[in-house]
Amino acid sequence: MIRLENISLGYGARRLLEGVTTRFEAGTLTALIGRNGAGKSTLLRALAGLEPLQAGTITIEGTPIAELDSAEAARRVAFVATDKVRIANLPCEDLVALGRAPYTNWIGRLQAVDREIVADALEKVGMSDFAHKTMDRMSDGECQRVMIARALAQQTPVILLDEPTAFLDMPNRYELCRLLQRLAHDEQKAIIFSTHELDIATKMCDTIALIDTPKLLHQPVSEMATSGAIERLFGI
Repeated sequence: MIRLENISLGYGARRLLEGVTTRFEAGTLTALIGRNGAGKSTLLRALAGLEPLQAGTITIEGTPIAELDSAEAARRVAFVATDKVRIANLPCEDLVALGRAPYTNWIGRLQAVDREIVADALEKVGMSDFAHKTMDRMSDGECQRVMIARALAQQTPVILLDEPTAFLDMPNRYELCRLLQRLAHDEQKAIIFSTHELDIATKMCDTIALIDTPKLLHQPVSEMATSGAIERLFGI
């Protein structure tokens, strides 16, 4: 699905990752963990084609992401940033409809099929009743679900999320990750999200990608749990 081939990533002389090779499969939920400043957000941006590599190649479904134009890249990868979104006077269904931009005609007009996809995306995240509400009147958890619906509306095989639980209380963190788990498994998407929540990573994900600069250790949760890598990195 998405493959990293001998990639190096960093700024100037500082290497965050070096010589990393791994792959993320369809139908899996992966937690990306590491210390502050390790490069989790930078790696996610690189996977989305928004951050240049210092070396190596990232391919999605066999095509190097660096060779894709912006529209085609947006058909392969959806990216949900960590920033809070509070747009007054913009109904949720209109925000979700932005996910159809890579598919609409040159004036951006939605067709009937696009509106069906938007409605389906809202339903899958449990937000159909909020279609006509604006996000400035909603909770953080509700807003995050709408942003995930926008990503679903893009109909991409890969969804990347940068700390999607950052502003949520504990019950909502677990609820959101259960949603991501269901979407990965039921929709056969490769979903990767960065997090500081080690309990969520080990209890709810299929694999964990651990940045231990300049290495990336990517293993099934069961193997990561017995490897001792998490304890060594975080001093647990």
